[in-house]
Amino acid sequence: MSKAPELTDDNFQSTIADAKTPVLVDFSASWCGPCKALAPTIDKLAAEYAGKLAVYKVDIDSAQEASTDFNISSVPTCVFFKNGKEADRFTGALDMRTIKTHIEKVLK
Repeated sequence: MSKAPELTDDNFQSTIADAKTPVLVDFSASWCGPCKALAPTIDKLAAEYAGKLAVYKVDIDSAQEASTDFNISSVPTCVFFKNGKEADRFTGALDMRTIKTHIEKVLK
């Protein structure tokens, strides 16, 4: 299974701007229970949508600038980007089917 790579403040903006596909960024924290519960789902989605959707993780404690730029006030928060701009977001550890609904909307 493919693990979603982690972004930092140093590579966040360039990664989003240079993406050839829509992007899903999972903003989470190591101390967050719901984040840990969502992590395996995010990794499965990274593998399932490889080539169609780029999937990354951001630890809000080590990438505070990116977290602030996108007003991340609770974790987990997943933000979708399309053509470098925010296209959708959700907060909380949602189930796979609900997340796929968000993904399909962004991929249209």
